[in-house]
Amino acid sequence: MGGFLRAKVIYLILEKGKYKVADKKIMLGNEAIARGAYEAGVKVSAAYPGTPSTEISENIVKYPEIYAEWSPNEKVAMEVAIGASISGVRAMASMKHVGVNVASDPLYTISYGGVNGGLVIVAADDPGLYSSQNEQDSRAVARAAIVPVLEPSDSQEAKDFTKYAFEISEKYDTPVMVRTTTRLSHSQGTVLLCDREEVEDKTYERNPAKFVMMPANAKGRHVYVEKRMKQLAEDGCTMPVNKVFYGDTSIGFITSGIPYQYVKEVFPEASVLKLGMVHPLPKKLIEEFASKVDKLYIFEELEPVIEEQVKSWGIEAYGKEIFTIQGEYSANMLRKALKCEDVEAKPYDNVPVRPPILCPGCPHRSVFTVLNKLKIHAAGDIGCYTLGAVAPLNVIDTTVCMGASISTLHGMEKAKGKDYIKNWVAVIGDSTFMHTGINSLMNMVYNQGTGTVIILDNSTTGMTGHQDHAATGKTLKGEVVPAINIMGLCKSLGIKNVVEVNAFDLETLEKVVKEEVARDEVSVIITKSPCVLLKGNVFPNVCKPIPEKCKKCGMCLKPGCPALTKLEDGTIAIDTTMCNGCGLCKSLCKFDAIETCEK
Repeated sequence: MGGFLRAKVIYLILEKGKYKVADKKIMLGNEAIARGAYEAGVKVSAAYPGTPSTEISENIVKYPEIYAEWSPNEKVAMEVAIGASISGVRAMASMKHVGVNVASDPLYTISYGGVNGGLVIVAADDPGLYSSQNEQDSRAVARAAIVPVLEPSDSQEAKDFTKYAFEISEKYDTPVMVRTTTRLSHSQGTVLLCDREEVEDKTYERNPAKFVMMPANAKGRHVYVEKRMKQLAEDGCTMPVNKVFYGDTSIGFITSGIPYQYVKEVFPEASVLKLGMVHPLPKKLIEEFASKVDKLYIFEELEPVIEEQVKSWGIEAYGKEIFTIQGEYSANMLRKALKCEDVEAKPYDNVPVRPPILCPGCPHRSVFTVLNKLKIHAAGDIGCYTLGAVAPLNVIDTTVCMGASISTLHGMEKAKGKDYIKNWVAVIGDSTFMHTGINSLMNMVYNQGTGTVIILDNSTTGMTGHQDHAATGKTLKGEVVPAINIMGLCKSLGIKNVVEVNAFDLETLEKVVKEEVARDEVSVIITKSPCVLLKGNVFPNVCKPIPEKCKKCGMCLKPGCPALTKLEDGTIAIDTTMCNGCGLCKSLCKFDAIETCEK
């Protein structure tokens, strides 16, 4: 945030007498958002873990004044926050950009209904696809849902804008989206800490015309929503989050979020309109700024959300014809695009890419080794196990979204018949199964499908850093609760053939897979083995090669465990600092050339 704007926002906060500056702290953007929620008096927070948003909830849970939970999916998280808001308290739901899709059903409707207590949705986008299956722009979703969007550009703003979002939410009777990106979520900056505002709960009064969105009521609320957005656009011209910095007026930039930092780095003397509220846009402010600069650039990552609107008003500007619509922006990209200076290659530009790989001892590797041996294709899902798509495992054929593997397999069977999927399975993790896989499995049973589902139960949400879920027996706050029994849940759907097997018991697993894929009905295999990175896991053993017994067949190398290396003479070495003693390589060796021993 520009120094003047930061000072102004803090001044306004202090002027109201709500907060008192207490301390400074270096914070991740996500940590600062959590702090903002705390200082704003939030009482309820719900989320589903998803990079780059996960740390928001992991920091919120540190504040005992806030009830915080991992919900089974983002739709449920959104609905929990909505319920809390309707009851009269400030509430927040946090998710990554693809999670916004899951939550869009309640989001689109609560936009019409509005709020009682302030309601904020944090959407963490992922330009550059660091951990996601697409680069969708949540601003486009917010425009369609008709909700305002704030976009911070550093950690201080992440905290300030989160607080400001609750004020906007209650003043304009609207849910508010705070949009972040991976770079902001995981960058650090100095944050001024303030005291928590103890917001008085708002009285709940029954109001079906506002909160029951049947057609007759929704028609009236839609009229209100359009008026609300028009007022926000007008008021945005004087909001402290939208700020003009005039300098060299021969060149001007309209920008927001992290791209603002690159503009200031490359063109420190340029005139800049920094938008903190990126929807709705402050038309009059933009028109005034555009009239005072000779050449106008619109610098925004991903979709031309700002650019298309500005150009539709007849304002001449340059945007995506110069700047890419793909990937994450950078200062060097801006320099290169505007040819302001030569950008020399850095020494690290040509460093070989390090491919992603399953951890040593990962139970997914064992399952995929069996599927590879049996030449079975897998409809995949979102999780660490997506890495089964790459060499040397080469098992996963499809990945679409959370819970899609089971429905994909079902669609194949309905399209091509039972015999077609005799060499197919659907694979899904335990957390993803609880997210939306349950619905898909229910659909298979209800519509008399055929197919084998393998639930890779590693007792955690591994892909986002080991968060608990409804089947682990622990809440976000660490409270011990009854764990959903996945086997019992599957059987309750009417599935007769549900088998649990140790993921590292290759002989049994192979036998079970052969039996289940041959059936003409739905069957479920649950492979049970905890993630090797779970806290508390102790691995007393390691595997060691016995070179004199090695026949150099390479069978132990087939699963691609990074702890194993082929030596020049054809034998293998095992890095005992990496080995977790899972025994997969030992199980594959027919010549007893690998032994297990204590560390």
